[in-house]
Amino acid sequence: MRAAILAGLFSIFACASTAQAADADLRNIVDRAFRPLLQAHDVPGMAVAITASGRTEIVTYGVASKESKAPVTPDTLFELGSVSKTFTGILGGYAVALGRTTLNDHPGQYLPALRGSAVDRATLLQLGTYTAGGLPLQFPADVTSHERMIDWLQHWSPSAAPGTQRRYSNPSIGLFGHLAAMSLGRDFATLAERELFPQFGLRSTFVRVPKPEMARYAQGYDRANRPVRVNPGVFDAEAYGVKSSAADMIRFIQCNLRPAELEPPMRRAVEIAQSGYAKIGSMIQGLGWEQYSWPVKLEQLQAGNGEQMSRQDNAATTLSPPQPPSASRLYNKTGATNGFGAYVAFLPEKNVGLVMLANRNLPIPARVTAAHAVLDQLARP
Repeated sequence: MRAAILAGLFSIFACASTAQAADADLRNIVDRAFRPLLQAHDVPGMAVAITASGRTEIVTYGVASKESKAPVTPDTLFELGSVSKTFTGILGGYAVALGRTTLNDHPGQYLPALRGSAVDRATLLQLGTYTAGGLPLQFPADVTSHERMIDWLQHWSPSAAPGTQRRYSNPSIGLFGHLAAMSLGRDFATLAERELFPQFGLRSTFVRVPKPEMARYAQGYDRANRPVRVNPGVFDAEAYGVKSSAADMIRFIQCNLRPAELEPPMRRAVEIAQSGYAKIGSMIQGLGWEQYSWPVKLEQLQAGNGEQMSRQDNAATTLSPPQPPSASRLYNKTGATNGFGAYVAFLPEKNVGLVMLANRNLPIPARVTAAHAVLDQLARP
């Protein structure tokens, strides 16, 4: 009996030692790729979370605020910028899964003031995939209210037929999210905070950061090192307004890797968001998620997240029928506000994912290069 007990203890200690070694390996992989970015781009603080074959590691660097010197932790809140669009895509899928809308509906079905306008020729799917006909990256500066938004959309003139051209656009996916929320009978922010985030088990993810949580909200810094946080705007919640932590976001990535643990309607919503609806070069556009066949060369990933794709018109081929989610694709999304930068990616076939959150808008090529190096190592046999 004594020998059996000693053997059992030895087994426990050996397993613990192996797990510690594995965790150390994960930290080293992250450290080699991401630590150099802090000095190279004067980043005050960063959190990088990875998941690999069921193991999770969160590595933190620097400070959440240069003024208070508070260190970054796994629970520090960062602005996600356009990574927020992945939640918008899923909320749209959720409305479809519940039978409240379809991706073939048109804006005028929910906003009668837009009936007969140019934007009403586009479908919700085309709004959600930036192929509505050339909506701009941002609303004009004087569009500061719901009424001005309606007026501007009523007079908007497209530059292409719906479905033929992708032009990355906050107004486009913002309107998509707004209409999906309308079909569910509530505003987007309330639906996200009370229904969407809780179903993913996210306890530190907000559109509107509650006062008791403000102490965890990192301070962002602009290019001149001035403290800055995101400004309110039309469709801000839908397009760039979510705040979250590395701990919550890696949980979100794990749910996207293995959505079977979600309730059936939300599981279906994730499938809808991860489907492929349009092809632009080597990139496949989902709802929020942008996808590539794996393995993908760094140059392709850089191009798909580069200026040409985010600020120019690009020919789009509609995928009909849509391509279902694929385990062999890399799903990714970049995000930024004036004071924050983010990148998330996951590869279902290898059961690996990554989250990077920083309180400076560091260059996208640097984020993508570091993430690609980490994912490439994690995905190896």
